[in-house]
Amino acid sequence: MTENPKVTFVLGGARSGKSAFAERLVTAEPGPWTYIATAQAFDEEMQSRIAAHRERRAGDWRTVEAPQALAAAIVAAPPELPLLVDCLTLWLTNRLLAEADLGVDRATLLEALAERRAPTVLVSSEVGLSIVPENALARRFRDAAGELHQAVAKAASRLYLIVAGYPLTVK
Repeated sequence: MTENPKVTFVLGGARSGKSAFAERLVTAEPGPWTYIATAQAFDEEMQSRIAAHRERRAGDWRTVEAPQALAAAIVAAPPELPLLVDCLTLWLTNRLLAEADLGVDRATLLEALAERRAPTVLVSSEVGLSIVPENALARRFRDAAGELHQAVAKAASRLYLIVAGYPLTVK
């Protein structure tokens, strides 16, 4: 896949500051902005996390929830307006648990990104820097995340790794 000059990929660990950094990138562009959320609030703690993310964003944000149909949500987003997708690893988890074909999902996502003409920022959690997981499902997730991250990084023109709140420019 060819790089899309409008796509930026922000990768980092848990609580690294990746979402706040990505929001700053998107809001540097004229709004209104679209936020595609992939999280699902199955418990109170996740509801609190989602609420905190929403509080950070001003009124010019339009939120679209897409825990499963991410590529379709990207295609349906206003093509001329900036877009933030947060987060790919939550979407990947949702698709893995739905027993989806992750290769097809990845290809469909990349096709949707290739078509974007407005600034598009994607956020994901780096999970490949730790120990090998002890169970098959966790190893499958870790491997699928690594494959997804490589593909999205290749498609993006800019790639940042966020470490303790500080962005490192990778490309």
